[in-house]
Amino acid sequence: MVYFDNAATTKPCPEAVAAVVKGLECFGNPSSLHGLGLAAEQEREKARSAVAAALGASPEEIVFTSCATESSNTVIFGAAASVGKRKKRIVTTSVEHPSVAACCNKLEEEGFGVIRVRPREDGSFSAEDILAAVDENTCLVTCMLVNNETGSILPAERVFAAVKKRFPRTLTHCDCVQGFMKLPVSVKKLPADFISLSAHKIHGPKGIGALYIRKGVHIPAFMIGGGQEKGFRSGTESVPLIMGFGAACEKLSGSIGQRFEKVFRLRDRLAEKCSEAEGVFINSSPEASPYIVSIAVEGLKSEPLLHFLEQKGIYVSSGSACSKGKKSSVIAEFRVPERLRDSVLRISFSEDNTEDEVDRLMDAVSEAQKTLARIR
Repeated sequence: MVYFDNAATTKPCPEAVAAVVKGLECFGNPSSLHGLGLAAEQEREKARSAVAAALGASPEEIVFTSCATESSNTVIFGAAASVGKRKKRIVTTSVEHPSVAACCNKLEEEGFGVIRVRPREDGSFSAEDILAAVDENTCLVTCMLVNNETGSILPAERVFAAVKKRFPRTLTHCDCVQGFMKLPVSVKKLPADFISLSAHKIHGPKGIGALYIRKGVHIPAFMIGGGQEKGFRSGTESVPLIMGFGAACEKLSGSIGQRFEKVFRLRDRLAEKCSEAEGVFINSSPEASPYIVSIAVEGLKSEPLLHFLEQKGIYVSSGSACSKGKKSSVIAEFRVPERLRDSVLRISFSEDNTEDEVDRLMDAVSEAQKTLARIR
């Protein structure tokens, strides 16, 4: 099997699997006052510290959620319910993940003004363009760090720093799912009030995410009940999944640069093979994250090509896994030529991939070009 769909989900690392198993055995409720509960609480807090350390944050700034979608929903609707009572403007981009875009769409229906900043003609984002949309009536600026379909790196750091300088009461949020543990990300360099994270994108388990909340920043609780997570996110915590998240962070924290260099070489190998192939194009910018590469095979539709590759034991995506096969507008926003938009594949790497696997992928693409029916 060749697995090139790591932007959708990653294979859990052995350390995360072992931590989840240990968490299942440490079955006490972390809110219980007896010894079993205390043991579970200690494991939960150890994992919280690991996630916080990976982000350069304090443990008390990390809240565990069920996923990054919940994290982003919590922030966007929370900002609207608090600051949004006085300020009715939200500034975002036209290429956000559905967990952000759908929330903005909902708030727009409820009367908020949503400004969606688009890339420039070359497909790049300008911090100045985003900042020009922010004014005193803006309650929230939400901008992803790495796009989940093309790997494009957005100027979130510059945007948030400038927003806080000009409009200190405007809240800032970053969907950091595709950047965390892949690029050097720290809350000192990325001055966001809120950052959404996911475990299963970094070789941890599914069903667990986190939300960084900068100390001193407040929005309403998203889930109320027993008061867990300092009253911000009630519900008995999934200690096994939390432990798996923490273990994945511990495993990856010391190797970000090393893994980046390896994946960068894989991206270069793919670009080289694409340049040698007829009718195969790279949609992603050379400055994009090497972990995600969008390509197009002109004349072939994405879905038949995806299934052809699957028959060869090669797993890729036709776009964002969250879109469930629906046509994405993101590719068009990044100025991919119209003739290629139905022919896009997303290749997303992990450090487990090899250059031989890249060669195998491109050999299979070449075979598909000779085998599959052409687009009419």
